[in-house]
Amino acid sequence: MLAHDEAALADPQRVLPLRVAVLDLYNGEANLGLAAIDQIVDRFSGKFGGIPFEKRRFDVRGRAEVPDNNFDIYISSGGPGSPFEGYGSQWEKNYFGWLDDIWRHNTARSVNGDSPKHVLFICHSFQMMVRHFEVAHVEKRRSPSFGVFPVHPTSHGFHDPLFAGLSDPFYAADFREWQVVKKSAHHLKDLGARIIAREKYRPNVPLERAIMGIRISDELVGVQFHPEADPAGMLKHFEQPDRLRKIVEAHGLAKYRRIIGRLADPQYLARTYAAVVPNFLHEAVSALRDIPQEQLT
Repeated sequence: MLAHDEAALADPQRVLPLRVAVLDLYNGEANLGLAAIDQIVDRFSGKFGGIPFEKRRFDVRGRAEVPDNNFDIYISSGGPGSPFEGYGSQWEKNYFGWLDDIWRHNTARSVNGDSPKHVLFICHSFQMMVRHFEVAHVEKRRSPSFGVFPVHPTSHGFHDPLFAGLSDPFYAADFREWQVVKKSAHHLKDLGARIIAREKYRPNVPLERAIMGIRISDELVGVQFHPEADPAGMLKHFEQPDRLRKIVEAHGLAKYRRIIGRLADPQYLARTYAAVVPNFLHEAVSALRDIPQEQLT
């Protein structure tokens, strides 16, 4: 028996928490993403139907840690470097093994009556998920994407609960050297997966627009961008002298000013930050506790 089940038996009035696993793919690199994920989960703990969250982090690339399937909700983070650099490593085997376990659990749950497991894949994790399910091709970009850019929901994305409350386009923090392109229609159809977002329109660039979001199933969804990016925290980070200097050297002063302007303007990143991860948590709580939507807010 799990510890939180024992606590519920001792106190029948106690509301059982939903267990949230955060999979850290940053490989020890300093970042804003993990703290931002923690803050969102903590802020919305108890906000949906009074259901609290109980959170634990796993160091996937540094210690080859992955959670078991005793958690209810999983958020798999972004991270540095190539999505292929762990090829054949123990951590990658563990990560893909965890993903297979989640898929098998969700596939079999209609038979065994278990609750579904909900997963959100972010940036680097999104690329890993795409590789594993082979729903598209992951390749190096001609030049890095660095900034706050428009993202366009597809026809499926317009109706996807992950993007509820967002417009076309919405804006997202997008920092990547790799991209997801060349969808595999066969694998998408076999899985019942749907492309829910693509990158900005580039009419003067004769290249396929990258895929920015895929829903693999009702419970598994991934995005290429950083929905956890807090504009206030990023603004403070980017205004640090060392960071300012590095960005200007790498991308130019005009790009730096455009990023700062979009971080400061509530019409840009703030809306995405307020919507995507909270929407994911909202949908997970609704499915896991069978609470009517009108009672969740």
